[in-house]
Amino acid sequence: MAVARAQPYPSKPVRAVFPISPGSSLDIVGRLVCQKLSEAWGQQIVVDNRPGAGGTLGTALVARAPADGYTLLVSGISQTINTVLYTQLPYNAQQDFIEIAPIASMYQVLAIAPSQGIKSVAQLIALAKAKPGHVTYGSAGIGSGAHFAAEKLRLAMAIDALHVPYKGGPEAMNDVMMARIHYWLPTIGTALPFIQSNRLLALGVTSTQRSALLPDVPTLIEAGVAGYEESLWFGVWAPRGVSAGIVDKIAKDVARTIDLPALREPFRKLAAEPLHMTPAEFARFVRRENDSVKQIAKAAGIKAQ
Repeated sequence: MAVARAQPYPSKPVRAVFPISPGSSLDIVGRLVCQKLSEAWGQQIVVDNRPGAGGTLGTALVARAPADGYTLLVSGISQTINTVLYTQLPYNAQQDFIEIAPIASMYQVLAIAPSQGIKSVAQLIALAKAKPGHVTYGSAGIGSGAHFAAEKLRLAMAIDALHVPYKGGPEAMNDVMMARIHYWLPTIGTALPFIQSNRLLALGVTSTQRSALLPDVPTLIEAGVAGYEESLWFGVWAPRGVSAGIVDKIAKDVARTIDLPALREPFRKLAAEPLHMTPAEFARFVRRENDSVKQIAKAAGIKAQ
C-alpha cells in the first residue's frame, strides 16, 4: 500500500493579508519581500489588501483562516495598538496568532512647513508653551502608529498640543506642507522628497543616530528631547496552530529575503532597516511594544473605543 507523504511547504499559492491600504511604506516594503519570497518558494504569494477599522478587518480575516500556513498576516504596530484601543475585537491578538518574523522598522522625522518660521525643536516647544493648545499635529488617524508616536513625543516635550487625525498619511502630509497644522511624524522615506524640494523642514529624526538620508538633521535626542526614540515596525503573523516546522521555515526564509542584495537599495530609499529575530524573540518584542502602547495611552488619556 502506498504511503502518502506530506508535500513540502509551500505546495500551493500563499495569501498574504495586509490590513492597510495600498501605497503606504509598509505596503511597499511588504510587497517587495513577498515578491522575493515567491521567487524563492516557486509559488505565488497573493497580496490581499484589506484595510478598515484601524486594521482590524484584515486581521480578523486571518484569525479565522485555517492554521495551515497558507494565509499570513503582514502587519505592524497596529497589532499592539488595537488591543489597547478597542474594547471589543473580533479576535484575540495574543491567543489567535503566532508571531513568525519581523520584516523591518522605519524611523520617522518631525516635519513642519518652512513657512512657519520655526527652525528648531526648541522653538516649537517654546511656541507650544507660550500658547497652550495652539500648536497642532497630525496623524494618519486615531490609533495609528503615527498618532502614538506623536503622543509619545508630545509627552516627552511636555507640551499641550492638539491632535488632528486624518483619514491617511497623504492628507496629513498635504496639510502640514500647507501649514494648516504645525507638524507631524511621517516616515523618513515618505517625507524625504518633500524635504529635498524644500516643501518640508525636518527638525529631528526619531532614531538614536542620525539618518544616512538626512545626515544634517539631528536626532530628537540631540535636539533636546531626552530619551525619545520611536519607529514604525512590521512583520509576519499566522493563525495560531500553524505547525512549528512551517513557522520555522517562513521565519528563516523571511530573514534571508530581507538581506538580499536586490532589496538593499529599495530598503535604503524608504529608510527601512531589516529586523532579525527568531519567532520567540519576535513574540517577546511584540509583548514589550504592547506594554509601551498601554503606557502611552494611559499617560496621554487615549480611551478605548
